[in-house]
Amino acid sequence: MYVLVGGAGLVGLSLAQKLVELGHTVAVIDIDPNACRYAREQVGAMAFEGSAVSTEVLLEAGIRKADALVAVLRSDALNLAMVTLAKHYGVPHILSRLRHGDFAEPLRLAGANHVISTVELSVSTMVNAIEYPQVESMMHFEQGQIEVLKLAIPNNCYVVNRSVAEIAQDARFPTGSLIIGYQPHPHEDLMIPNGSTVLEAGSTVLIVTKPGSLHQVIDFIEGCQ
Repeated sequence: MYVLVGGAGLVGLSLAQKLVELGHTVAVIDIDPNACRYAREQVGAMAFEGSAVSTEVLLEAGIRKADALVAVLRSDALNLAMVTLAKHYGVPHILSRLRHGDFAEPLRLAGANHVISTVELSVSTMVNAIEYPQVESMMHFEQGQIEVLKLAIPNNCYVVNRSVAEIAQDARFPTGSLIIGYQPHPHEDLMIPNGSTVLEAGSTVLIVTKPGSLHQVIDFIEGCQ
């Protein structure tokens, strides 16, 4: 994919680097020449020096051929302008960072497919890390309406030696939750389980659930036999 990233701050450069590592072609746009130089020399992305809300710069950067665009500029107003221009030039997939909640709906109306509040996600992540220290990692989707958590299976807990199908049919397993990933041992690859997959002690699972069910899911997985 050809991805345009507006803004070469910490988030923009980190995102660009990850996308490059995944094999995508990335172009970064920023007014800071040093940031652009870093993007070229250290990240391996193309970089265009100038305003990310300038039509001339966007056209030079190839916005007409972009498969996706990410607006992570220094203000919501600039992100809104970039999203509007991306929609005008027919970019099929548009993402924007959100700093202030008042801009969420305008960004969506302007054409952003995904509006991501970094502040809300950071706060939510830290709260969950405090409340659920046993959870190895947690991801949030659809503005926090869905959570995906990575959880280790302790020895002698209820789910050890039970299949995914048995767990799904257990009345105590929260409705709407689903085991979507399974890693038998730390040195093995993550796999997509099926109903016959049996959970072993010391393994790790990925579970998708709703925020209100997090505590129930953790209690169920860690419950003793």
